[in-house]
Amino acid sequence: MNVQSQERGYVSMSDTLIAHWKDVGTRALLKEVLTLGGERTTATTIWQVSLLGLVISLAIAFYMLVTEGHAAFNTNSWGVTWGLPISTYVFFVLTSTGLTFLASLAMIFGFDEFYPVAKRCVWLALATLVAGFATLALELGHPFRMLWAVPTGFQYRSPMFWMGVFYTLYLLLLLLKFVKIHGGDWDSRASRYLGISSFVSVVIAHSTLGLLFGMMAMRPMWYDGMLPVYFLITAAMSGAAFAVFFTYLAYGFSQERMPEKLRALASGSALPNVFATLIGITILATVSRTITGLWSNMDGLEVYQLLVRSPMYHFEFWAGLVVPFVLMLSPTLQRQAGMQILSAALVMASLFMGRLEFVVSGQLVPMFKGSALGLYQYAPSMTEWMLALVGIFLTFALYAFGEKLLDLSAQPARA
Repeated sequence: MNVQSQERGYVSMSDTLIAHWKDVGTRALLKEVLTLGGERTTATTIWQVSLLGLVISLAIAFYMLVTEGHAAFNTNSWGVTWGLPISTYVFFVLTSTGLTFLASLAMIFGFDEFYPVAKRCVWLALATLVAGFATLALELGHPFRMLWAVPTGFQYRSPMFWMGVFYTLYLLLLLLKFVKIHGGDWDSRASRYLGISSFVSVVIAHSTLGLLFGMMAMRPMWYDGMLPVYFLITAAMSGAAFAVFFTYLAYGFSQERMPEKLRALASGSALPNVFATLIGITILATVSRTITGLWSNMDGLEVYQLLVRSPMYHFEFWAGLVVPFVLMLSPTLQRQAGMQILSAALVMASLFMGRLEFVVSGQLVPMFKGSALGLYQYAPSMTEWMLALVGIFLTFALYAFGEKLLDLSAQPARA
């Protein structure tokens, strides 16, 4: 810990919890953690509701997995093999990527006006990454087999292997970075190197996730060398939406309750303009991919004709992208709290549906047979919906825990 952090009197998360545990004892500490101190605040309410939802959804999912196994999913080995749990995983880990990008604007690239949201973005990046991993682990069935299957079956040519390696590295680096800034160390050499390393590792991890889909020549809708770039753009947009929504949530959706510097960021044009730019680029990429898919006569791209007839696709595009883009472009509307919250919520919903649509649509054409025999059908089962809810409730629970106990509004004294 540097001299500045010593002067500000910060201590690490582990030191805080250990010292408090010595004072109150194990049972009292557990009760306090479960209630987050007991007083009725926004974070306490979110924590308790999320914890209840997490327990219920996890219990249902565990019961179905124990009694039915993978048969509880509406996926199979010859048709749609990846369903809602995989798209939920993709949604959360790419959101984590985008949140890291937004935090890096201040901590790496020197845009100091973004410091008021930097710590919250780092914690949310951890929360969404853990939620994504949890969803994937439950979908795999036996995730602990990786402990010996990966070292003994080293598949260095597989992007899936390297995706796991770099996302794990990213998780560790991001956790260390959060511990540093929670202790007040924002600017030391070690803290800065951790920030840069986290940024680099997530870019590489994100690229391998894009390659995992983009290298599949047998899946024409996915097969795209530019897919990692598309994932990068939408990840940044997702991170911006989460940052806006959860920052407002921390202050009861009111700009007046925010600290001065955060209120200046929220009511200014910097954050809305970044948000609008990312939405605009995503609209361009979406239109480009759709037109290409509709124009091409390659067998396997017929799914684009199915997509444009889907009400969900039009909600994603018009309500989830075009409406927020217009709102964030308006000099008057972009600074209003209600318009920012609405835009963030619409983008988040659009991206969640879009990840499901992307993952599933790429598998609807029978592989190596074409569409002459018809397209596969898929709808998520109750168990798959429960796994999605596990990820959502886990994200909100971790967010509330951090908001209440870890001072996510903290920033450097110089900011």
